[in-house]
Amino acid sequence: MSEETNGDQGDDFQDKAKKMASEASEKAGEFADDVKEAAKDFSDSAKEEWNKVTNSDDNKKMLAGILAILVGSLGIHKFILGYTKEGVIMLVATVLLMIFTCGTLGWVVGLVGLIEGIMYLTKSDEEFYNTYQAGKKPWF
Repeated sequence: MSEETNGDQGDDFQDKAKKMASEASEKAGEFADDVKEAAKDFSDSAKEEWNKVTNSDDNKKMLAGILAILVGSLGIHKFILGYTKEGVIMLVATVLLMIFTCGTLGWVVGLVGLIEGIMYLTKSDEEFYNTYQAGKKPWF
């Protein structure tokens, strides 16, 4: 009789263990689903934020590139990107060259602006943002 009791207890333990394993497996599956959902939400919000930065007014690639090509010698594109010191350097250099050479060498600084404008416009939006706005690279 004690053997039957031990056998019944063993069956009870096996049933309880199977039940607990089943519950644990179910909880693990729910947890995995929650983690997947949280990761997807995070990924979606990160993509939205990235698109806001690269496709919004914060990305000044087009404006800076066109201004650099058209009036690069005045350094306006540097002011647009937040490089005040570099913008002042270009502006002063242009004015001084125009004064001291009677306007014959004013185009030298304009050439720098033209090159920078072409560089700005040929970079991808992400690369431009990372280099000139986030990375703060003021020259070339």
